[in-house]
Amino acid sequence: MTSAPALAPPAGRQGPGPLAARLVEALDLSFARRAGGPLPGEHRAPGVGLGTELAALRAYQPGDDVRRLDAAATARTGEPHVRLDVPERLVTTWLVLDVSPSMAFGTADRLKADVAEGAVRVLAKLATRRGGRVALIVCGGERELVLPPRGGRGAGASVERMLGAGVVPDGQGEPRSLERALTRLARMARLPGLVAVVSDFRGTDGLARPLRTLCARHSVAAVEVRDPREAELPAVGRLLVTDPETGAQVDVDTRDRRLRELYAERERAGREAVRAELRTAGADHVVLTTDAPWLRDLGGRLRALGGRRT
Repeated sequence: MTSAPALAPPAGRQGPGPLAARLVEALDLSFARRAGGPLPGEHRAPGVGLGTELAALRAYQPGDDVRRLDAAATARTGEPHVRLDVPERLVTTWLVLDVSPSMAFGTADRLKADVAEGAVRVLAKLATRRGGRVALIVCGGERELVLPPRGGRGAGASVERMLGAGVVPDGQGEPRSLERALTRLARMARLPGLVAVVSDFRGTDGLARPLRTLCARHSVAAVEVRDPREAELPAVGRLLVTDPETGAQVDVDTRDRRLRELYAERERAGREAVRAELRTAGADHVVLTTDAPWLRDLGGRLRALGGRRT
């Protein structure tokens, strides 16, 4: 794991809220179908063990599990034989979390960063539940923070530590950070797996090529986090608006109806451009908002995607 960039908990941090165990449990099968069904090719776990595909038959040896006795081979040879199976495929889930300054924005129940943290936490939990591994790349600033693939209980603890670091401070964002993280991931993730990119996809450039590269090998879900106030500019008089990524400021008069209409029009166009880019690349698009039950919405989309691929 590389040294951490300068991150800080955002002001107004609420956290993702309670993660209802019942809802998380309900997502387990959907996630398993999502991760296991659409992957191209075969990726077997190393060695032999419990599974569904026969690897070899051999004579019974003291200490072997009697439940592995193969009745047909035993009857055919007259000697006890046990079956050794190919272990189930070990799937690695790669999570990419955008912690750029714009993720610290929120005007509803919680910040976008809170929703993103919850989504990553749930996906990481589901990824390791069936013996799989999880990796995490945190981006948004000058350099990325990388947690290599790992499984078991230690994986969850490592993910939690990275999630607790916070976001990139205002004015220190890097517009090409997400592109750089996806390009890096494409080089690291050689075997087919599941990729989930959690971001607000604002001010990002150059994502088309790395996304297409990832989609050619992996099952990719782009989880976009939005806040309702981003869709329109309220008429509240003069405002000093700050770009969180660059720190640039501009004075605007929100009483200007034409200005509000232009803002809303450009926002719609920007969100449509993101949707079209993700669709063209082959990634599934999941939208979560700060003013809605994000866990329920995430579950609904996972169930829909999992069912579509089975």
